[in-house]
Amino acid sequence: MNRLKLKDLIVSFEGRSVLEVEHAVFDQGKIYGIVGPSGAGKSTLLRVMNLLERPACGSMHLFGTDVELPSLTYRKGVPIQRKMAFVAQRPSMFQATVFDNVALGLKYRNVDKATVRARVEHALELVELSPHARQRAQTLSGGEAQRIALARALVCEPELLLLDEPTASLDPYNISIFERVILEVNRKQRTTILMITHNLPQAKRLADACLFLHKGRIVEQSDTDSFFRRPVSTELQDFVSGRMIC
Repeated sequence: MNRLKLKDLIVSFEGRSVLEVEHAVFDQGKIYGIVGPSGAGKSTLLRVMNLLERPACGSMHLFGTDVELPSLTYRKGVPIQRKMAFVAQRPSMFQATVFDNVALGLKYRNVDKATVRARVEHALELVELSPHARQRAQTLSGGEAQRIALARALVCEPELLLLDEPTASLDPYNISIFERVILEVNRKQRTTILMITHNLPQAKRLADACLFLHKGRIVEQSDTDSFFRRPVSTELQDFVSGRMIC
């Protein structure tokens, strides 16, 4: 089975270590929920994996490709980065139509126009925004903008989808669409998905497995049922019970 692996990962800011991952393994085709208190290093972890943050040391094995992260050059990093897609908590829209926002990544990859049209139309249908294809993206609501961001990620057919609290500010209707799309893409395309969320019921609904970050370290990782029903560490027990953790 192809896997995503991280080894000996260390990220420091201004001399202070914010993330230390000795070893982590993610099976291809599964959904992983990433939970933990604010400041635990969750977003930093995804940014490193997406090659947006350079660690002091560490390596990544991405579905058959070995990457020494500190020494990775931009030129060698681009083909690896194009195997992934990243959706942030706050979407950024370009001054263009909804269609052109979603199509942008394909155009950078020099995909032919017919394929671009077919993929974008399919992605917009998936997130239920087809009627807005020719509308300016800036005129849509925040929830609709986040669905555009998801379509923009999925249209490139990534092997790995990284989601950084994508539904944190959404209403229940938009959350339901977002979750449906995540499950559908994972089921049909076997896309590996890592999703940061503070919504523990959401992690229970979506994830095959979960990991708990605290003070920059992965304290616990297991299948979702065991994670919530039988947490091993005191920190995770407190976290899932809603108690303050130190």
